[in-house]
Parts: sequence; C-alpha cells; structure tokens
Amino acid sequence: MRTIGLIGGMSFESSAIYYKMINEAVRERLGGLHSAEVMLHSVDFQTIVDMQKAGRWADAAVRLAGVARGLEAAGADCVLICTNTMHLLANEVQAAIGVPLINIIDETAKSLNAAGVKRPLMLATRYTMEHGFYGDRMKSHGIDMMVPGDADRKIVHDIIFSELCAGKVLDTSREKLIAIIEKARADGADAVILGCTEICLILSPEGLPLPGFDSTAIHSNAAIDFALGNMIESKVKAA
Repeated sequence: MRTIGLIGGMSFESSAIYYKMINEAVRERLGGLHSAEVMLHSVDFQTIVDMQKAGRWADAAVRLAGVARGLEAAGADCVLICTNTMHLLANEVQAAIGVPLINIIDETAKSLNAAGVKRPLMLATRYTMEHGFYGDRMKSHGIDMMVPGDADRKIVHDIIFSELCAGKVLDTSREKLIAIIEKARADGADAVILGCTEICLILSPEGLPLPGFDSTAIHSNAAIDFALGNMIESKVKAA
C-alpha cells in the first residue's frame, strides 16, 4: 500500500472527513481491519486565512510547499491539498516535490466528464469562484463552469467561513444554498460541484435540484485508487 500525504487543517472540519472517508474506503475494499497508510500535516488555518485576506499567495505557496516537502521526506508517496481554494497554488506545490500531487480539480473534472456534465455550477469560497484558476483548469477538460452572481457568492463564502469552518451546520443556510442551485438550474446549469471541502457537511449530492458532485469524496477516492493501485496490480498478476 502506498502512503498518502495530506496537507490538512484548512479547515480541520474537512480534514477529519478526508481521514474518515479514506480509511472507511480502504477497509471496505480490503476487508478485515485494514486501514490506510496516511500522514497528515494539519496547519494552523488562521495563518493561512490571514494570507488569503491579505493577498499573500506567494507566502502561502512557500508554506504549503514546505509542508509537502516534509510529507515527502517522511515517506509519503503522493500528496493531497485538502482544500479546493489552495489549489490556486497547486503548481507551486507540485514543483516543490518529486511525488504526485493529486489535484482535486482534475479529479473532479474526470467525474464530471464521465457523467457527461458540461455546465456545472460551482459552490465554493469566493477565492475559488472568482480567481479563475478553477474555471480555467475545468475549461482544459472541456467543462464550462458557472458561478453564482455577486450577492450569492457572498452568501456561499460567508456560510463556509463563518459557519462550516467553525463546525456550525444551519438549516437556514442549507435552504439558501439550495435556492442558489435552483437559480442556476433555471440559467442552464446541468450539475453542481460541491467545490469547498466543507460543503459536504451541509449538502449531500443526493436530493439536490441538480446532480451533485462532492469534491471531497472524489479527491479521497482518487487518493485511495493511487494508494491501492499497486496492490491491485499485484493481485491481478498473481491470479
């Protein structure tokens, strides 16, 4: 089994979901009491948020690249940035290490393409919705991503940072998010990306006005496929 390196803590609410999803899936696939070989470096999120607010993305890149190098040096065979927003710095982090960075945007795009989705709505932080890095990478996969209007982007961003990252899940906020999805469906969206790793705390892909794609689950599954890939290949050869 290959070792998965997680850059977590952004927020720790979603990092806990990654850890749980990855280990549950490994146990399901391998049976018995199997669990994943995982290394987690959980950063102080407030320091990252301060960099985001100040536009200090270069400093954030240095921080995350250093964490990634530490995980690689400790034996990680791949690295995941356990947040959509900080994939703004994915290229810088990948350049700092010699093992694969499993990119949440690429993996989500694969799932969307497999389902024939062409015009998904993105629900995420304002950095993810507005900075262009996510939409541009989606376009490279043939997907034309939509984002909510200005007022709705603020609603989504505030729900993420003021509530979900603090462990608060409110029914009133869920209703607001579903209303935003309804608007997007009327405007031609054919799916919705749960594009913040905390959004799965408040919305499930099932039962939404549009087909839902949970980026946290997609990313976790990609890590498991990588970690178990050589084991599966060995079993096939042995058979």
